[in-house]
Amino acid sequence: MAQMNLLQAINNALDIAMAEDDSTLCFGEDVGYFGGVFRATSGLQEKYGKARCFNTPLVEQGILGFANGLAAQGSRPIAEIQFADYIFPAFDQIVNESAKFRYRSGNEFDVGRLTIRTPYGGGIHGGLYHSQSPEAYFAHTPGLKIVVPRNPYQAKGLLLAAIRDDNPVLFFEPKRLYRAAVGEVPEEDYQLPLGKAEIVKQGSDVTLLAWGAQMEIIEKAADMAEADGISCEVIDLRSILPWDVETIANSVRKTGRFVISQEAPLTAGFASEIAATIQQECFLHLESPIARVCGLDTPYPLALEKEYQADHLKVYEAIKRSMDY
Repeated sequence: MAQMNLLQAINNALDIAMAEDDSTLCFGEDVGYFGGVFRATSGLQEKYGKARCFNTPLVEQGILGFANGLAAQGSRPIAEIQFADYIFPAFDQIVNESAKFRYRSGNEFDVGRLTIRTPYGGGIHGGLYHSQSPEAYFAHTPGLKIVVPRNPYQAKGLLLAAIRDDNPVLFFEPKRLYRAAVGEVPEEDYQLPLGKAEIVKQGSDVTLLAWGAQMEIIEKAADMAEADGISCEVIDLRSILPWDVETIANSVRKTGRFVISQEAPLTAGFASEIAATIQQECFLHLESPIARVCGLDTPYPLALEKEYQADHLKVYEAIKRSMDY
């Protein structure tokens, strides 16, 4: 297997998808010759031509409207929104068109071949307009799938699965890990299942759950807790929509304690949906209240980024409170 960072794994997945299907198109702001602001699409225009990898105007609603039209006509568009913070002008196209196309026609037509890639999250000193985690806004929308990888191996396998899935998929990429996360990745084609969580580490005392870049945080907290004799079961949710209730519930029934961590603000984040569902499924098995460790209910700060983030120390403290309850 090759050593790849997360960007290289994404680029490799895009290369494989474009090589296998001439109807696969890659487009967005600066994705052509420039290779995207993070270089995720480097070399694709040179290899596949300007008709299949090209720049768009700086108009997110137009990017997604164009993508919906292509998908409805049978192409396989992979649209990039340069930062997840700027996906909101395209909100109407995604929520009212992409998600509902199949339903409104009684399955006569759809945009299921659509994939939307976008980098999300903080940790890069990006301030309030380049650090947000907006997954919860879209998780309220039936008709979409939402996927968030944690490392290069996961990114390649999940992205290929997303591109080939018969539903529109929002693929959130943790930009803090683009070059920081490096690991072994098969150079050949492979897929990982959508809608299925992964138990990263078995444990017996408390269940820890996160997704994307936050996985690194909870794994670090788990190591601190292990030093105190606390056995942590660590789970990567991977898919926000649909999410794997069964795997999480089985774990919480075993451990009796549950800590969820997300980058996004606390109020109405997806951690709240998970907490409500697991409380319903596992109420009689819980030994302590479900804990959420999240970003603060403020705009994402620049100068106080470290204080804002749901870091490993905050997760560790939540573990200790859960155990001491």
